[in-house]
Amino acid sequence: MNADKYYIVKEKALPEVLLKVVEAKRLLDSERAITVQEATEAVDISRSSFYKYRDDIFPFYENTRGKTITFMFQMDDKPGLLSKVLNKVAAKEANILTIHQSIPVNGIAVLTLSIEILPQTCSVPTLVEEIEKLDGVHYIKIVSRE
Repeated sequence: MNADKYYIVKEKALPEVLLKVVEAKRLLDSERAITVQEATEAVDISRSSFYKYRDDIFPFYENTRGKTITFMFQMDDKPGLLSKVLNKVAAKEANILTIHQSIPVNGIAVLTLSIEILPQTCSVPTLVEEIEKLDGVHYIKIVSRE
């Protein structure tokens, strides 16, 4: 059997033990379980089953990951404006990865914002348009896109 062969299988076709191994790994990663013993007890599988399959099964996330986009804004140093920008991002179900705001000079601040978007929930042109309409936002520039 070739160890480099991979298959995509629907969840309903997997044996229950494999699904429990994935759940135990999730518990360990999220630190809801500190030890393998705790994780395997929580999902009701043996430690030997966990160790047997742990390196052979992983959740498939590629179809849910989005694009990372970094924006640079120039905006007025006005109370609540950053909150309004972030609310627009949140309304599009985008995940904020980093925020950096410079110290304002002459009442103008530069903001760099990196977000992860899901194409099915967030249209970048629409997001940019909505943010540009906010009173106090001078301009938005897309610095990078991955």
